[in-house]
Amino acid sequence: MDNDIQNTFQKHLQYCQANNWAGIDPYDALNSRLFSALPFLDFKLFRFAITQVLKRSPINIRRPLLIGDTQNPKGLACFLSAFVKLTKAGLIGESNFIDLMIERLIALRSQGTDYWSWGYSFPWQTRTIYVPRWEPNLVCTYFVASALLDVYEHNQDMRCLTMAVSSAEYFLNELYWCDGKSEAGFAYPLPSDRSQVYNANFLSGAFLCRVYWHTGEKKFLEPALRVARCAASQQYPDGSWDYEPSVKWKDNFHTGFNLMALRAIGKYAQTSEFDQCLSRGYSYYIANFFQKDGVAKYYHDRTYPIDSHSIAQSIITLVSLKDLDPMSIPLAQSVFQWAIKHLWDKRGYFYYRALRVCTIRTSYMRWTQAWMFLAMSFLLTELSGSEATDDDSITLSAMSMEI
Repeated sequence: MDNDIQNTFQKHLQYCQANNWAGIDPYDALNSRLFSALPFLDFKLFRFAITQVLKRSPINIRRPLLIGDTQNPKGLACFLSAFVKLTKAGLIGESNFIDLMIERLIALRSQGTDYWSWGYSFPWQTRTIYVPRWEPNLVCTYFVASALLDVYEHNQDMRCLTMAVSSAEYFLNELYWCDGKSEAGFAYPLPSDRSQVYNANFLSGAFLCRVYWHTGEKKFLEPALRVARCAASQQYPDGSWDYEPSVKWKDNFHTGFNLMALRAIGKYAQTSEFDQCLSRGYSYYIANFFQKDGVAKYYHDRTYPIDSHSIAQSIITLVSLKDLDPMSIPLAQSVFQWAIKHLWDKRGYFYYRALRVCTIRTSYMRWTQAWMFLAMSFLLTELSGSEATDDDSITLSAMSMEI
């Protein structure tokens, strides 16, 4: 097993734990206590503009803007899924990390709703919609509930299944919509928004199919398949999807979400209906989002920015769908090596992104660290099954004792 991955993982674990799994976020501008003290700045154009400025700035100016660290449910879910994966593979011993993440996620559930659901630790402004802090939404709830299902599949913790089923009820009762004809979807980012966000629809469909697999409750299955069919029908002949009908870009990690969701739908709904869609999509993904030197591109048609989130999801997607292309694992290793060379800080964290003229060296806990942690768990698990030695297993198992 590549010592670079082991050593990087151990330093990264130490860094994330030392920071209590909390940090700043590319989209957390509206957490500023300074802005909240100046109500005349509280209007849509300013909220959107200041979020974009902070997200794109190569210099982190959050401290003077009084923006503090937070634990984000989506980030914690990535850590939880990683710990479950590594524990199941025998790469770390049973530890309190899994229970710790579950308890934090329980504490951070959205209030004022009967469902187990989660939102981001910051308010955010899209071009059209303002989403309050902790307001439950589809994507955040999907990743948390999916991580809880990971736990349930590992140790049969019924608390986790109960919470995940409640989240599925939230998807079905609050977010699912159909027009009675051919259109159907799951609302995102708020229940009132019925735009067709393809990755959100695929992820929701995959989650409901997974809950159906565990519960046998057929009410979850047909809406999931109906929405998946609608989203699959919007795939271009070359295998690609736009982000949504009104946003004509094709990006790496949302495409990865689509592909992994299609694989999960096939598995949990026990259908081959989407196999050709998945195959075309993966061929497009491999051909358009990677360069020979290991660069994982953010967009299909340009090199920059090279974003750590795209790198992480690239590794996860390539490992998960390795059966579709024999070059998947070598490519995943190449992507990781590029990240180590260009975005790794020896203090234990990954930088946000590389631009054509500079590197944004800010450490974002949810967007970057949690996702890279999860990506390394996929790569470590894969490599341990193919080329690990006894000494490798001993080194990794000792991590839970050293930290």
